[in-house]
Amino acid sequence: MTNISTKYLGFELKSPIIASSSDFTSNIESIIELEKAGCGAVVLKSIFEEQILMEIDSLRMNNMFNTYTDNENYIAYYTQKHELDKYLQLISDAKKQVSIPIIASVHCTTGGNWTEYLPKIQQAGADAVELNIFILPSNVLSSAAEIEEQYMTIINNVLQKTSLPLAIKIHHYFTNLANTLVELSKKVDSLVLFNRFFNPDIDIETERVKSGGSFSSPDDNFLIQRWVGILRPHTQKGIAASGGIHNAESMIKNILAGADAIQIATILYRKNISVITEMNQGLKNWMNAKKYDTIAAFKGKLSYKNTPNPSLYERAQFMKYFSDFKE
Repeated sequence: MTNISTKYLGFELKSPIIASSSDFTSNIESIIELEKAGCGAVVLKSIFEEQILMEIDSLRMNNMFNTYTDNENYIAYYTQKHELDKYLQLISDAKKQVSIPIIASVHCTTGGNWTEYLPKIQQAGADAVELNIFILPSNVLSSAAEIEEQYMTIINNVLQKTSLPLAIKIHHYFTNLANTLVELSKKVDSLVLFNRFFNPDIDIETERVKSGGSFSSPDDNFLIQRWVGILRPHTQKGIAASGGIHNAESMIKNILAGADAIQIATILYRKNISVITEMNQGLKNWMNAKKYDTIAAFKGKLSYKNTPNPSLYERAQFMKYFSDFKE
């Protein structure tokens, strides 16, 4: 019998498909449907460092009226606090109503006071925490080493506040990405490659900067496959591929490269939750055709270490690629 379970963050997931942070993971009804469709785990819709800092401020009552001086800020203060209370309740409710792992998610850029909130997340019943970290390397006065050290500081501070398994979702803006990924993997339980953030676009009619959209494209996954394949031989920690995975074929490619699990969001918006059942069945059909009984039997089969031509992971020159192309 074909077994599509996989190990990730110390858990045995019934499927390698993880629903990443999105509207689909923001309410208990959708989370229940995700489990029914065959999802292996869910990453709750993220809360932000700024929201948590407002919650921490609420515990310092003697500073409250100095911080919130007008009606607008006062209302915003209680709105944010209410949202964080709801987040903890969502964790608690999800743990009662589904059996799949519930992974809390926090967007952050520092390792500061917001980490005081992590024990509450753990007490609410979260199975793990995923930090969505992105420090845009836009400060011309900061060196690459200084930026990398910021990531390490965030992780170290978080590890002091919680004993939950820790995943970090990061981008690929590093001077030596291979070295950085390996060093970060020594600190955490899993790496999620890669995160997506707001991209600016320019409206030439209004002459204003606007959002460029946040949905992924299948082409985004080529970069992810490359780095999953390169990283896999260098760490025994978890690797989750995230970005541009829209069907069973792209899921299989990432597992062959070495991913333990994959994260999806865009395809849920485009096809709805039923796509998970479709992708799981596609994975089973492929495994049956290839006579693989388990995911472990082919995971990493085409990583940098195992592929017959590892230089394909390193090729970067446009003309070099097309020099090999034959019609």
